[in-house]
Amino acid sequence: MLNIDDPNDKPTSAPIWQLGFRPFFFFGALFATVAIPSWLITLYAPEYAWINIPSLWWHPHELLFGFTIAIIAGFLLTAVKNWTGKTTYTGNSLALVFGCWAAARLSLILPIPFPLELAALFDFVFLGAIIFKLFQCIVSVKQWRNIALPIGLSGALMLNGMSYWALATQDYHLASKIWLAMLFMIALLISFIGGRVIPFFTSAKLNVTRKEPIMWLDTIAFSSLAMLVIIVMTDQLSTSFSRAVLLIAAISTFARMSRWQLKASLKEPMLWSLQLSYLCLPLTLLCLAIFEPTPFVVKTMMHFFAIGTLAGVCLSMITRVSLGHTGRNIYQGPNMTMPFIYILFAAFVRGVMPLLQPEYMAEWHVLSGLLWTAAFGHFVFYFAKILFSYRPDGRPG
Repeated sequence: MLNIDDPNDKPTSAPIWQLGFRPFFFFGALFATVAIPSWLITLYAPEYAWINIPSLWWHPHELLFGFTIAIIAGFLLTAVKNWTGKTTYTGNSLALVFGCWAAARLSLILPIPFPLELAALFDFVFLGAIIFKLFQCIVSVKQWRNIALPIGLSGALMLNGMSYWALATQDYHLASKIWLAMLFMIALLISFIGGRVIPFFTSAKLNVTRKEPIMWLDTIAFSSLAMLVIIVMTDQLSTSFSRAVLLIAAISTFARMSRWQLKASLKEPMLWSLQLSYLCLPLTLLCLAIFEPTPFVVKTMMHFFAIGTLAGVCLSMITRVSLGHTGRNIYQGPNMTMPFIYILFAAFVRGVMPLLQPEYMAEWHVLSGLLWTAAFGHFVFYFAKILFSYRPDGRPG
């Protein structure tokens, strides 16, 4: 992403409220380090648990609509500002939007009675404000190629509302469909954004020619992932048609990333962390298409995607953006090689080992959780000073 700020501009608000990536990346990562240990305590030591919300709802909801959406919001508020040249939230307005996100998270995790309707309202205002700003920036410059981003987040807003309804009515079958549909929707967003930034970053760093995207191949990949959202919500994932869609999505996603110079990127952690994390997506789709999609297999493989691709791409991108948009050299910042390895290993431990040795499920849960927490805890520790400090060059951002 290019930096288009006027060098004569001076920051007028506290560093953390300069641009969307700062609060959402830092506190999103901090929340990630708290959420998984909290879930493990609830699961394996319930006598010490403090969360009042049913844990089987809280865990997937907060990892999807809490952590993941925070990272996506921070990235898009920053990226859309650069793509369109229009100002996104900053200063007090950014603090207010972030405050709604934080209020929703705290209301669901703190051991005090809190009206569920109020938590839902905070979440609605937070995500609605993000969607409004993205639409406003994109439409104002008629940048229609990016209009799918706020549209996709609008779908996430609808699913989040349904998830609160599922909790209120104790319809956990509906909730499970929402989690799976949201994962496929996030896969679509990652596929859309990743197809732009991963080959661009790779070619820029390695000085290799970037292959232009193939429109029909992109269309097949995006359409098949979107179809999976519909399939999940209509309870049709186990049909032969659904497995064909999964196979098409896997092949098209593999084909797209085969053009992104994966082998050449293996020499640079800031590149292979994106590439290998993204690779977990087609691997997940392929396994779901080949193996009998029993509830256990689907749940386990979607954890492989959620940790490997979703969390892996998030960790790599928040590292890159946090350095680049605070005026630092992306390839000379804190060494994140081990955290990138931790998150990929966590995906393997949680998404593969339970299929091979299900009798050690608890051990795989705990080990994966420790690796996850170490990865995001590393980011929080080393990037706190960066995200809470002004840019070294004195520019806003």
